[in-house]
Amino acid sequence: MSASMDTSMAATSCSPSTAVSFYDFLDRMRNPASIDLVRSIKSFIVSFSFYAPNPENDGKRVQEFYLAMENSIRDHQLWSGASEEEIDYSMEGLEKYVMTKLFSRTFACTAEDSKIDREIAEKISLLQTFLKPEHLDIPAILRNEASWLLAEKELGKMNAYKAPREKLLCIINCCQVINNLLLNASISDNHTIAGADDFLPVLIYVTIKANPPQLHSNLMFIQLYRRQAKLISEEAYYFTNLASTKTFIIDLHAKSLSIDEIEFEENMQMARLANKVIDEDYNMRDGMMRQKVIAPDTGMNLKGRSKSGSSYPFMDVEASDLTVGDVEMLLKLYKDMVNKYTDMCASYRHLSSSKSELVHLKGNNTSSNQPAETSARLDRA
Repeated sequence: MSASMDTSMAATSCSPSTAVSFYDFLDRMRNPASIDLVRSIKSFIVSFSFYAPNPENDGKRVQEFYLAMENSIRDHQLWSGASEEEIDYSMEGLEKYVMTKLFSRTFACTAEDSKIDREIAEKISLLQTFLKPEHLDIPAILRNEASWLLAEKELGKMNAYKAPREKLLCIINCCQVINNLLLNASISDNHTIAGADDFLPVLIYVTIKANPPQLHSNLMFIQLYRRQAKLISEEAYYFTNLASTKTFIIDLHAKSLSIDEIEFEENMQMARLANKVIDEDYNMRDGMMRQKVIAPDTGMNLKGRSKSGSSYPFMDVEASDLTVGDVEMLLKLYKDMVNKYTDMCASYRHLSSSKSELVHLKGNNTSSNQPAETSARLDRA
């Protein structure tokens, strides 16, 4: 087999069967009799450099290549008498090899994909600050932190892989943890499982807790480049649920949840303010660290770090160490700190006042105008 058809990617498999299929594919490609197949694969990969990225067209080309290669493999002497399982192993190996080689060309390849990824991640980071299981009507019996953490970790692994099947396996593993949680709950407490009415809210909560990197791009990558013949049954069900979760998060507003609209908007605003303060503080400190503002004899190195290694300039510098040139920066730091503190205090007072009014209003009006079922809210979102 050609040296370019290397084995380095085999170590990144998500499961033993993935490794088996990939090694089987590589072993057959090393056989001199496979030279025609190797040339076809290399030619197809190189052909992508001739065109600008176009996800829809690229996905169609890849799917057509899979079908053509499957026919070639079935008719090839190296697979003479091979079982359907062996053919499938080889196709899994082919998919992984081709898409790993084309990964940088096909994953998040448009500015729109990156924009959507960023917007989803930013919205989730806001929701993480206040969203609770009860806001999604998740029953108490399903609030199992250990299971949720395991599901979050599985989903968080998705971005580490380059093959469509391996990314999909991370979704499947996450969803199976949730399914097991629902099953155990039904056995232990006679809890009536209502399918998506229980499963989807938990998946939404787990996804928000995990905030998996590049969620949109990962889903698009699987949809476009996973062999269509394999994106069926259980795999398709779990994939569709995560895609629905993504859409729900994008469109999420107060009426999507069991939460008062005023409280929702105030929580989102507080989260935005907190994130803004954190971002500004980070950018300010990062900028200061890059400036050569302190002379060598002040006890600070040229990047602004103190002797103790603190990331905060001036933290352990004595007054006698300061120079006249340091006053301007210290004044700026002081003003920024006061302004941020004042803004946060004002927002907190406003939030406290609004919540007090809300409690008073609820005391005078016991009727609830919140939707009774999460599934109905998901439909309207």
